[in-house]
Amino acid sequence: MTILQQIPLQMPWVTLDPFLFCVHHLDRYPKGNGKLGIAQSLSERNMGSDFSGKDGWSMYHGTSIPGFPSHPHRGFETITIGRQGFVDHSDSLGAKARFGKGDVQWMTAGKGVVHSEMFPMVNTAKNNTTELFQIWLNLPAEDKMVDPYFTMFWEDSITIVDVIDDVGLRSSVQVVAGRFNEQQGPPPPPNSWAARTESDLAIWSIRMEADANLTLPPAQIGTNRILYFFKGDSVSINGFRCLPGHGIQVQPTDDINIENGVKPTEILVLQGRPIGEPVARYGPFVMNTQRELQQAYQDYQTTQFGGWPWNNRDPVHGMEGRF
Repeated sequence: MTILQQIPLQMPWVTLDPFLFCVHHLDRYPKGNGKLGIAQSLSERNMGSDFSGKDGWSMYHGTSIPGFPSHPHRGFETITIGRQGFVDHSDSLGAKARFGKGDVQWMTAGKGVVHSEMFPMVNTAKNNTTELFQIWLNLPAEDKMVDPYFTMFWEDSITIVDVIDDVGLRSSVQVVAGRFNEQQGPPPPPNSWAARTESDLAIWSIRMEADANLTLPPAQIGTNRILYFFKGDSVSINGFRCLPGHGIQVQPTDDINIENGVKPTEILVLQGRPIGEPVARYGPFVMNTQRELQQAYQDYQTTQFGGWPWNNRDPVHGMEGRF
Protein backbone atom coordinates (compact mmCIF):
# COMPACT_ATOMS: atom_id res chain seq x y z
CA MET A 1 0.00 0.00 0.00
CA THR A 2 1.39 3.41 -1.02
CA ILE A 3 0.08 5.39 1.98
CA LEU A 4 1.78 4.30 5.19
CA GLN A 5 0.22 6.90 7.52
CA GLN A 6 -1.36 10.36 7.64
CA ILE A 7 -0.19 12.59 10.48
CA PRO A 8 -2.01 15.83 11.46
CA LEU A 9 0.18 18.90 11.01
CA GLN A 10 0.71 20.38 14.46
CA MET A 11 3.54 22.73 15.43
CA PRO A 12 6.19 21.42 14.93
CA TRP A 13 5.46 18.91 12.19
CA VAL A 14 6.34 15.27 12.78
CA THR A 15 9.54 14.30 10.95
CA LEU A 16 11.45 11.08 10.35
CA ASP A 17 15.20 10.34 10.44
CA PRO A 18 17.36 12.03 9.07
CA PHE A 19 15.13 15.08 9.73
CA LEU A 20 14.67 16.27 13.30
CA PHE A 21 12.20 19.15 13.09
CA CYS A 22 10.07 21.08 10.62
CA VAL A 23 7.90 24.12 11.30
CA HIS A 24 5.85 26.29 8.95
CA HIS A 25 5.71 29.88 10.16
CA LEU A 26 2.96 32.04 8.62
CA ASP A 27 2.49 35.37 10.39
CA ARG A 28 0.30 38.13 9.01
CA TYR A 29 2.17 40.98 10.69
CA PRO A 30 0.71 44.51 10.56
CA LYS A 31 2.47 47.64 9.28
CA GLY A 32 5.96 48.54 10.46
CA ASN A 33 6.82 51.52 12.65
CA GLY A 34 9.73 52.81 10.53
CA LYS A 35 12.26 51.18 12.89
CA LEU A 36 11.65 47.64 11.59
CA GLY A 37 9.32 46.92 14.50
CA ILE A 38 5.53 46.58 14.64
CA ALA A 39 3.39 49.72 14.62
CA GLN A 40 0.93 48.30 17.14
CA SER A 41 0.71 47.87 20.90
CA LEU A 42 2.42 44.74 22.25
CA SER A 43 1.12 45.16 25.79
CA GLU A 44 -1.14 42.08 25.86
CA ARG A 45 1.54 39.63 24.73
CA ASN A 46 3.86 37.42 26.73
CA MET A 47 6.90 39.33 25.60
CA GLY A 48 10.03 37.25 25.17
CA SER A 49 8.02 34.07 24.58
CA ASP A 50 4.95 34.88 22.48
CA PHE A 51 3.77 31.91 20.42
CA SER A 52 0.11 32.91 20.81
CA GLY A 53 -0.82 33.53 17.18
CA LYS A 54 -2.98 36.39 18.49
CA ASP A 55 -4.38 38.48 15.61
CA GLY A 56 -2.67 36.09 13.20
CA TRP A 57 0.92 36.59 14.33
CA SER A 58 3.43 35.95 17.11
CA MET A 59 6.48 37.81 18.40
CA TYR A 60 8.24 34.52 19.30
CA HIS A 61 11.27 35.50 21.41
CA GLY A 62 11.49 39.03 20.02
CA THR A 63 10.62 42.04 22.18
CA SER A 64 10.31 44.89 19.65
CA ILE A 65 10.96 43.04 16.39
CA PRO A 66 9.56 39.52 15.90
CA GLY A 67 11.91 36.59 15.67
CA PHE A 68 14.54 34.59 17.49
CA PRO A 69 17.41 36.56 19.11
CA SER A 70 20.86 34.99 19.53
CA HIS A 71 20.83 31.32 20.52
CA PRO A 72 23.31 28.43 20.13
CA HIS A 73 23.25 25.19 18.13
CA ARG A 74 25.49 22.14 17.91
CA GLY A 75 25.33 18.81 16.11
CA PHE A 76 22.91 19.38 13.22
CA GLU A 77 21.94 21.72 10.37
CA THR A 78 19.22 24.33 9.90
CA ILE A 79 17.60 24.88 6.50
CA THR A 80 15.36 27.94 6.24
CA ILE A 81 13.16 28.42 3.17
CA GLY A 82 11.90 31.99 2.90
CA ARG A 83 8.55 32.37 1.17
CA GLN A 84 7.15 35.80 2.08
CA GLY A 85 8.69 38.71 3.96
CA PHE A 86 12.31 38.73 5.12
CA VAL A 87 14.60 37.07 7.64
CA ASP A 88 17.60 38.96 9.02
CA HIS A 89 20.34 36.47 9.94
CA SER A 90 23.41 37.20 12.08
CA ASP A 91 25.86 34.68 13.54
CA SER A 92 28.96 34.18 15.64
CA LEU A 93 31.03 33.62 12.49
CA GLY A 94 30.45 37.28 11.64
CA ALA A 95 28.09 36.47 8.77
CA LYS A 96 24.88 38.38 8.18
CA ALA A 97 22.19 38.19 5.50
CA ARG A 98 18.70 39.32 4.63
CA PHE A 99 16.74 36.79 2.60
CA GLY A 100 13.20 35.76 1.67
CA LYS A 101 10.82 35.35 -1.26
CA GLY A 102 12.11 31.96 -2.37
CA ASP A 103 15.66 32.17 -0.98
CA VAL A 104 17.11 29.38 1.15
CA GLN A 105 19.66 29.62 3.97
CA TRP A 106 21.60 26.47 4.90
CA MET A 107 23.71 26.45 8.06
CA THR A 108 25.80 23.59 9.41
CA ALA A 109 26.04 24.19 13.16
CA GLY A 110 28.67 21.46 13.59
CA LYS A 111 30.77 21.94 16.74
CA GLY A 112 28.91 25.09 17.64
CA VAL A 113 27.49 28.33 16.32
CA VAL A 114 25.32 31.13 17.71
CA HIS A 115 22.85 32.87 15.41
CA SER A 116 19.78 35.09 15.41
CA GLU A 117 16.83 35.11 13.02
CA MET A 118 14.76 38.29 13.14
CA PHE A 119 11.77 39.27 10.98
CA PRO A 120 12.12 42.96 10.02
CA MET A 121 8.91 44.90 9.39
CA VAL A 122 10.16 46.71 6.28
CA ASN A 123 6.75 47.91 5.06
CA THR A 124 5.25 50.95 6.77
CA ALA A 125 2.37 51.46 4.33
CA LYS A 126 1.09 47.87 4.17
CA ASN A 127 1.15 44.64 6.16
CA ASN A 128 4.30 42.55 6.56
CA THR A 129 3.18 38.96 5.99
CA THR A 130 6.10 36.64 6.78
CA GLU A 131 6.20 32.97 5.80
CA LEU A 132 9.00 30.43 6.03
CA PHE A 133 9.89 26.82 6.68
CA GLN A 134 12.59 25.92 9.14
CA ILE A 135 13.92 22.39 8.87
CA TRP A 136 16.48 20.66 11.11
CA LEU A 137 18.61 17.98 9.44
CA ASN A 138 20.70 15.68 11.61
CA LEU A 139 24.44 15.10 11.22
CA PRO A 140 26.05 11.67 11.63
CA ALA A 141 28.32 11.24 14.64
CA GLU A 142 31.52 11.65 12.65
CA ASP A 143 30.37 15.10 11.42
CA LYS A 144 28.76 16.55 14.54
CA MET A 145 31.94 18.43 15.49
CA VAL A 146 32.91 19.80 12.07
CA ASP A 147 33.55 23.51 11.65
CA PRO A 148 30.36 25.58 11.25
CA TYR A 149 29.39 26.51 7.71
CA PHE A 150 26.92 29.08 6.35
CA THR A 151 25.65 29.50 2.80
CA MET A 152 22.82 31.20 0.90
CA PHE A 153 20.90 29.82 -2.09
CA TRP A 154 19.25 32.79 -3.78
CA GLU A 155 15.88 32.17 -5.40
CA ASP A 156 17.12 32.69 -8.96
CA SER A 157 19.88 30.09 -8.46
CA ILE A 158 17.55 27.30 -7.26
CA THR A 159 16.23 24.97 -9.93
CA ILE A 160 12.47 25.11 -10.45
CA VAL A 161 11.10 22.29 -12.59
CA ASP A 162 7.84 23.07 -14.40
CA VAL A 163 5.75 20.02 -15.25
CA ILE A 164 2.83 20.34 -17.69
CA ASP A 165 0.35 17.47 -17.51
CA ASP A 166 -1.62 15.89 -20.37
CA VAL A 167 -4.31 18.60 -20.30
CA GLY A 168 -1.89 21.53 -20.06
CA LEU A 169 -2.07 22.20 -16.31
CA ARG A 170 1.10 23.20 -14.51
CA SER A 171 2.92 22.04 -11.41
CA SER A 172 6.23 23.56 -10.29
CA VAL A 173 8.86 21.91 -8.09
CA GLN A 174 11.51 24.03 -6.36
CA VAL A 175 14.46 21.66 -5.88
CA VAL A 176 16.00 22.86 -2.61
CA ALA A 177 18.01 19.63 -2.28
CA GLY A 178 18.44 16.46 -4.29
CA ARG A 179 17.22 15.84 -7.83
CA PHE A 180 13.86 15.95 -9.56
CA ASN A 181 13.42 14.60 -13.11
CA GLU A 182 17.21 14.77 -13.64
CA GLN A 183 17.32 18.41 -12.49
CA GLN A 184 19.77 18.98 -9.65
CA GLY A 185 19.33 21.28 -6.68
CA PRO A 186 22.19 23.47 -5.38
CA PRO A 187 25.15 21.70 -3.74
CA PRO A 188 24.64 21.32 0.02
CA PRO A 189 27.41 22.17 2.53
CA PRO A 190 30.37 19.80 2.32
CA ASN A 191 29.75 17.98 5.63
CA SER A 192 25.98 17.71 5.25
CA TRP A 193 24.27 14.32 5.22
CA ALA A 194 22.69 15.67 2.03
CA ALA A 195 26.16 15.82 0.40
CA ARG A 196 26.45 12.02 0.52
CA THR A 197 25.09 10.23 -2.53
CA GLU A 198 23.84 7.34 -0.37
CA SER A 199 21.63 9.72 1.65
CA ASP A 200 18.97 9.86 -1.13
CA LEU A 201 18.04 13.22 0.36
CA ALA A 202 15.55 15.56 -1.27
CA ILE A 203 13.68 18.70 -0.26
CA TRP A 204 11.04 19.76 -2.79
CA SER A 205 8.59 22.64 -2.54
CA ILE A 206 5.66 21.87 -4.84
CA ARG A 207 2.91 24.14 -6.18
CA MET A 208 0.08 22.67 -8.28
CA GLU A 209 -2.62 24.39 -10.27
CA ALA A 210 -6.20 23.34 -9.62
CA ASP A 211 -6.92 19.90 -11.17
CA ALA A 212 -3.26 19.43 -12.14
CA ASN A 213 -1.59 16.02 -12.15
CA LEU A 214 2.02 15.38 -11.06
CA THR A 215 4.09 12.21 -10.64
CA LEU A 216 7.03 12.04 -8.23
CA PRO A 217 9.78 9.56 -9.13
CA PRO A 218 10.48 6.71 -6.69
CA ALA A 219 13.10 6.91 -3.97
CA GLN A 220 15.44 4.14 -2.81
CA ILE A 221 14.56 1.19 -0.60
CA GLY A 222 14.82 2.20 3.05
CA THR A 223 14.39 5.94 2.44
CA ASN A 224 11.86 7.90 4.51
CA ARG A 225 9.54 10.13 2.47
CA ILE A 226 6.76 12.41 3.76
CA LEU A 227 4.55 14.75 1.72
CA TYR A 228 3.36 17.67 3.88
CA PHE A 229 0.03 18.79 2.38
CA PHE A 230 -0.22 22.21 4.01
CA LYS A 231 -2.27 24.25 1.53
CA GLY A 232 -5.18 23.24 -0.67
CA ASP A 233 -8.52 21.48 -0.62
CA SER A 234 -7.93 17.86 -1.54
CA VAL A 235 -5.50 15.62 -3.37
CA SER A 236 -5.50 11.96 -4.35
CA ILE A 237 -2.24 10.02 -4.10
CA ASN A 238 -2.21 6.89 -6.23
CA GLY A 239 -6.00 7.00 -6.10
CA PHE A 240 -6.23 7.43 -2.31
CA ARG A 241 -7.87 10.66 -1.12
CA CYS A 242 -5.68 12.55 1.36
CA LEU A 243 -6.64 15.24 3.82
CA PRO A 244 -5.26 18.78 3.86
CA GLY A 245 -3.27 19.70 6.94
CA HIS A 246 -1.57 16.31 7.10
CA GLY A 247 1.84 14.78 6.56
CA ILE A 248 1.50 11.74 4.32
CA GLN A 249 4.19 9.09 4.65
CA VAL A 250 4.44 7.02 1.50
CA GLN A 251 6.24 3.92 0.31
CA PRO A 252 9.59 5.21 -0.96
CA THR A 253 9.86 2.86 -3.94
CA ASP A 254 6.44 3.71 -5.41
CA ASP A 255 5.87 6.22 -8.17
CA ILE A 256 3.69 8.84 -6.48
CA ASN A 257 0.93 10.20 -8.67
CA ILE A 258 -0.73 13.31 -7.20
CA GLU A 259 -4.11 14.35 -8.61
CA ASN A 260 -5.03 17.80 -7.34
CA GLY A 261 -8.50 18.97 -6.37
CA VAL A 262 -10.32 22.15 -7.33
CA LYS A 263 -7.99 24.61 -5.58
CA PRO A 264 -4.28 25.37 -5.98
CA THR A 265 -2.23 23.11 -3.72
CA GLU A 266 1.16 23.34 -2.04
CA ILE A 267 3.15 20.39 -0.70
CA LEU A 268 6.57 20.18 0.96
CA VAL A 269 8.42 16.90 0.45
CA LEU A 270 11.14 15.77 2.89
CA GLN A 271 12.96 12.62 1.87
CA GLY A 272 16.12 10.91 3.08
CA ARG A 273 17.78 7.68 4.05
CA PRO A 274 17.93 7.41 7.86
CA ILE A 275 21.25 8.05 9.57
CA GLY A 276 20.22 5.33 12.01
CA GLU A 277 22.22 6.48 15.02
CA PRO A 278 21.13 7.22 18.61
CA VAL A 279 19.77 10.74 19.10
CA ALA A 280 20.30 12.64 22.35
CA ARG A 281 18.50 15.95 22.08
CA TYR A 282 17.76 18.81 24.40
CA GLY A 283 16.90 22.38 23.42
CA PRO A 284 19.31 23.69 20.77
CA PHE A 285 21.74 20.74 20.82
CA VAL A 286 21.47 17.34 19.09
CA MET A 287 24.15 14.75 19.87
CA ASN A 288 24.39 10.96 20.18
CA THR A 289 24.71 10.54 23.96
CA GLN A 290 23.67 12.32 27.13
CA ARG A 291 27.34 12.83 27.98
CA GLU A 292 27.84 14.66 24.69
CA LEU A 293 24.83 16.85 25.46
CA GLN A 294 26.31 17.76 28.84
CA GLN A 295 29.60 18.58 27.12
CA ALA A 296 27.79 20.80 24.61
CA TYR A 297 26.26 22.87 27.43
CA GLN A 298 29.59 23.04 29.25
CA ASP A 299 31.42 24.15 26.09
CA TYR A 300 28.85 26.81 25.35
CA GLN A 301 29.00 28.18 28.89
CA THR A 302 32.81 28.27 28.70
CA THR A 303 33.42 29.53 25.16
CA GLN A 304 30.09 30.96 23.92
CA PHE A 305 31.07 29.15 20.70
CA GLY A 306 33.41 31.99 19.80
CA GLY A 307 31.37 34.84 21.21
CA TRP A 308 28.78 37.20 19.80
CA PRO A 309 30.26 39.97 17.59
CA TRP A 310 27.11 42.09 17.34
CA ASN A 311 26.01 44.98 19.55
CA ASN A 312 22.74 43.36 20.63
CA ARG A 313 21.07 39.95 20.67
CA ASP A 314 18.55 40.76 17.93
CA PRO A 315 20.34 42.71 15.19
CA VAL A 316 18.50 43.79 12.05
CA HIS A 317 20.10 45.21 8.96
CA GLY A 318 18.61 48.59 8.18
CA MET A 319 16.30 49.06 5.19
CA GLU A 320 18.48 47.28 2.58
CA GLY A 321 17.07 44.64 0.27
CA ARG A 322 18.25 41.04 0.16
CA PHE A 323 21.97 40.47 0.61
